[in-house]
Amino acid sequence: MLGLAMACLGAPVANAVNLDAYVKRDSFSDIKISPNGDYYAATVLLEDRTALVVLDRETLEVTGNFTLQKNTHVIDFNWVNPERVVISTARKFGMLASPQPDGNLYAINADGSRAEILAGQSVTSAGPGTTIQPKKVEAVAAFLVDDLPDEDRYVVASITPFTSEPYTRADRLDVMTGRRVRLAAAPVRNATMKTDNQGEVRFAMGSGVDNVRKLFYRSRPGAEWELIRSEGTDGLFERPIGFSRDDSVAYFIAERAQGPDAIVAYDVGQWDKPRELLRDAAVDPAGIIYANNSREPIGARFMSGRVRTEFFDPDSADARLQKSLEAAFAGHGVSVTSQTSDGRLALVQVWSDTSPGDYYLFDTVAKKASHVVSRAQWIDPEQMAEKKPVVIQSRDGLPLHGYLTLPRGSGGKNLPTIVHPHGGPFDVRDNWGFDPDVQMLADAGYAVLQVNFRGSGGYGRAFENAGARQWGRAMQDDVTDATRWAIEQGHADPARICIYGASYGAYASLMGAAREPGLYKCAAGYVGVYDLPTMHTDGDIQERGSGETYLNDWIGPREQLAAVSPNRMADKIKVPVFLAAGGEDERAPIQHTEMMERALKQAGVPVESLYYREEGHGFYKEENRREFYTRLLAFFARSLGGELATTGPASEGSAGK
Repeated sequence: MLGLAMACLGAPVANAVNLDAYVKRDSFSDIKISPNGDYYAATVLLEDRTALVVLDRETLEVTGNFTLQKNTHVIDFNWVNPERVVISTARKFGMLASPQPDGNLYAINADGSRAEILAGQSVTSAGPGTTIQPKKVEAVAAFLVDDLPDEDRYVVASITPFTSEPYTRADRLDVMTGRRVRLAAAPVRNATMKTDNQGEVRFAMGSGVDNVRKLFYRSRPGAEWELIRSEGTDGLFERPIGFSRDDSVAYFIAERAQGPDAIVAYDVGQWDKPRELLRDAAVDPAGIIYANNSREPIGARFMSGRVRTEFFDPDSADARLQKSLEAAFAGHGVSVTSQTSDGRLALVQVWSDTSPGDYYLFDTVAKKASHVVSRAQWIDPEQMAEKKPVVIQSRDGLPLHGYLTLPRGSGGKNLPTIVHPHGGPFDVRDNWGFDPDVQMLADAGYAVLQVNFRGSGGYGRAFENAGARQWGRAMQDDVTDATRWAIEQGHADPARICIYGASYGAYASLMGAAREPGLYKCAAGYVGVYDLPTMHTDGDIQERGSGETYLNDWIGPREQLAAVSPNRMADKIKVPVFLAAGGEDERAPIQHTEMMERALKQAGVPVESLYYREEGHGFYKEENRREFYTRLLAFFARSLGGELATTGPASEGSAGK
């Protein structure tokens, strides 16, 4: 099949898609300024890992760097004093896989010295001849809970043993030596903890095998834990997000029986008297905004179409700073990633649907912003396609939010169209922002439709619960209804529509082709799951007791899933199919794709596939992603007539069929 794809690329194409812009990794992922303003710390995306570098702010010369072995990524970092950064790491396999935190905390000085592990499973003994072991050697996962802004030497870390359904404790951790002192032990399994502004552990939230969330509170160090919230029979919950500066008020995100979540406040101890502070008509809070150099919530971001911000006190200094930045960068999302301790210098990230993001240093006194770096300087926002928010009515009247991206320069009508369902599917949604896959498809001349079907996160608990056990059923109907909406609005040419997705989106794509044989002209699935009963026996979800509960509650009992498994409906698929998968994928094991391919061939369906045995849940190597997208565009072009990719150097190690 690779030969067929290459044959289609034989002659030069005047408007061919240059994949370089879309497969190249961003230069930086996140950047934060040090408390005294002398340095930046930034995460740098390398081919098979994410490093952290420290740069002198004036010269931008690298003063220190931190990197670990293949597939290990810096996923978060915090300045704990003007000279030292604490780092959280994770293991990640593939571009689409969510980073799986490995439970290690490291630290490095700004000058590159004293790079060392502080806590976690990778701590090793100082040696048999050493009687004093400053760092505990134990099979645990350590995560930062509180960087203690008023402390230069200590942080609060959670410590979780590597046992099934573990109990977590909180320790005070010395960032110079790794010594730990216990502060609290959680009264519930799989707990996360929340501190007040004095660094005292006040909340513990978790769940056991039953996946019922519980929240405990204690009034002071050493006090007994008090159960104040349980998910219970109504399935609703409230989770703490922080305290007021004087710790007299606690703030929560509160789920509602209908509609989106709200942000509420309680006077501490009066847990039956909530005050609603912020609530959008359609969407949950997408992110909490905290006051400079504190853990005090002061507002939230909402993604109701495009991003916007709201504050508890619109007249506060932080709110005024945010609104002035939004006015300066109109039409963009704006977030302050970090500020100096005195509040004078703020590092600001600015992004949009056509821009991956730029970082600016804003002087709050001089009211002047200077450009620091672009995440992907090779992207020209003027050449990218606009991502327009849309609202669609499902067949049962449920409003569905999504995005329609139209090729630049098109009239927006009667276009070849790619329906692009997201992965997840639960607690995940498509957002307004830069999406390389979507921009690549628009560059090839396709309209791209994304819909947040029921079960997606971000629209309230009832909307997410509406997707429970609806794989291949109502969730699939939502994708179909969105496709028909695009036809009715005149955007999509009904004779030129394909469906393509990854992970759950791959499942939805093959199910769409099976359930709606006259609607789509082709289907493509990337690292997908196609045999739902197999999810109960293979993969990483069912390895814990709570994982099996999750599968039963959200996907369905094993005996009910054959009827909604696309590999068992291959005879209903009447259009060409393209499949791609990685041999090291633990979330959607490669066997799913192999079973799907065999079933399609047995049914006489035209199918081509691409396998990389060393890749995981998404292809990581640039040459592998280049080949994947080259073949994907060639596949779509045969059914829809869009543009091909420019040819690049042949990749090595492909096992494509």
